[in-house]
Amino acid sequence: MENHKWIFIINPIAGNGYGEEIKSILEKKVAEYNIPAEYVTTERKGHAGELSKKYADLGYKYIIAVGGDGTVNEVFTPIINRKDIISGAIPAGTGNDFIQLLGFPNRFTEENWKTFFDLNTKLMDVGHCNGNYFLNGMGLGFDAQVAAENYAEPGVVKEGGKNKYIWHIVKTLLFFKEIKMKIVGGENAGETDCFINTISIGRRFAGGFYLTPKALADDGLLDVCMIKKLNLLQRLKILMQVPKGTHIHDPKVNYYQTPNLQVSFDKEVPYHLDGELFFATEIDVSLLPKALNFIYNPNGEHFFKD
Repeated sequence: MENHKWIFIINPIAGNGYGEEIKSILEKKVAEYNIPAEYVTTERKGHAGELSKKYADLGYKYIIAVGGDGTVNEVFTPIINRKDIISGAIPAGTGNDFIQLLGFPNRFTEENWKTFFDLNTKLMDVGHCNGNYFLNGMGLGFDAQVAAENYAEPGVVKEGGKNKYIWHIVKTLLFFKEIKMKIVGGENAGETDCFINTISIGRRFAGGFYLTPKALADDGLLDVCMIKKLNLLQRLKILMQVPKGTHIHDPKVNYYQTPNLQVSFDKEVPYHLDGELFFATEIDVSLLPKALNFIYNPNGEHFFKD
């Protein structure tokens, strides 16, 4: 028998502890809207996915992630293609890039809570890369190298906070060397040197960089933004344009859409999926059309085709 209860999976350390703070607000809103809910808190990396699978197997109808982009990815990976489950995300992280494609802001207002519990839903696409999934996007090149610099090892972020992260961006901007990449298949097949190579379902990355400003979350296509090899001045110029999405008009930028993409490198390189770091020489990217049923805001600036 189907269980119509809600489970909220909360990452307490998201957003420098905001995940813990938001729990009391969430409990008040759940009571106000008379939602039959339970709450569980993650205790370690990978725990959110375990909890999601557990409650999906128990037949819970509504599975909600409370955290940042990494928490969202973990929670919904086990229930991809389970369209009987209604997925939802309450932003509590630092960047919260995923939530904006659903039409919600980085932090909920009273109006947002009402809209959330109105349960308007959309089926959205999911990206697949080398056996793992992404809901917003993946990156190769500059942004992946910044992520690699910020990790002591995959899954373990170096100490140092925001200032250390900014230093990694500056250092990578100055010293990053583009690596030759082979693109296999399609009209863009060939070899290229890329400064940034973003493959996405969503539009926004790193809290405000619109690398793929034409992306729609349910069009059955991946948006690809390949920025060719740049000198330092060109790098600065392009990165100044990215927050508004106007970089796609630069001749150094190749922007297109495709249902899949295969790339290879002569040596192992870093890449990220929704901010999570991986390494590989061969990268195979594809799409699962309309694989998750998500709560969205029809009154906000959402990014769906219909």
